[in-house]
Amino acid sequence: MKKYTIASITILVFFFQAAVGQSNKLVSIFDGKTLSGWRTYQNKPSDSWSVEYGVLHGNGITATKHADLITDAEYENFKLVFDWKISKGGNSGLLYLVTEQYPSSHQTGPEYQLIDDIGYPGKLENWQKAGANYAMNPPELDATLPAGKWNHTVIIVNRGHVEHWLNGKRVVTCEMWTEAWNKAKAEGKWKDYPGYGISKKGHIALQDHGGETWFKNIKIQVL
Repeated sequence: MKKYTIASITILVFFFQAAVGQSNKLVSIFDGKTLSGWRTYQNKPSDSWSVEYGVLHGNGITATKHADLITDAEYENFKLVFDWKISKGGNSGLLYLVTEQYPSSHQTGPEYQLIDDIGYPGKLENWQKAGANYAMNPPELDATLPAGKWNHTVIIVNRGHVEHWLNGKRVVTCEMWTEAWNKAKAEGKWKDYPGYGISKKGHIALQDHGGETWFKNIKIQVL
């Protein structure tokens, strides 16, 4: 049987820890130049997405073919970081744990609401405001910047524990798949959507909601 010295074991542990550390770092999932690593939901035709000067631009206003944009990869437990801004009066969202078994991404994955709270041309419920877990958990405080300004978001999904952060402030905390969560789903907007929030692994999706949105510095860390 081969014998290992303390020194050799120490070296092995060091390289193992280094490898784990490398795999758990934030990595970019948008290269700032192309849509590589992304595609449309259910591969539907779309002309609403483009890359301009390092920014991913969703323009649902002039588009003639609409579709959400999703990552090729699927993610289970992760920390997602990105910057976003929205046009005046705009409404959109970023969704996670998305699957493609239903006509729309919002029928499957929870949504981090992206919206112009101030300029939106209609009354907003609290669960519709920026940073909310849409139709489930309203933001605990207002941390938004005005339309046209860059906002910074962090989303943590870790074994059912979810946190939404906006501009350095935690605005939502919830636990998926608990009795309370299932009750809220059954009594709210999602009661008629059997596929909503059931998957523990899925795509990241950017919603084409007919307005204009911009994204940059999109990074993810697998937990």
